[in-house]
Amino acid sequence: MDIRYAALRDRDGLIPGALVVERNELEWRLDPQGSHRLPEANRHDLEIVVLCNEGYASSLAAASLHDLGLFRATDLVGGFQAWRAAGLPVTAPAAS
Repeated sequence: MDIRYAALRDRDGLIPGALVVERNELEWRLDPQGSHRLPEANRHDLEIVVLCNEGYASSLAAASLHDLGLFRATDLVGGFQAWRAAGLPVTAPAAS
């Protein structure tokens, strides 16, 4: 779950297959009891890995998801920047 803002995604690219939900919509979109949830967010035992730019906001976001009962939510240490630095797959940024 990529929670980075559009400007960062446009600048740095995306992790292939990652679902994008910006941070300010995360709880609305993943709350299994919410009326604005994503279709995939239909149970509390979903495995969710939250990804931000450097791993700070995602830690707080994962804790917030725990508060909603999503007990398998976690985050990626170091965020997108660590993923990219490790040489893992990244889709190129959008051309300007």
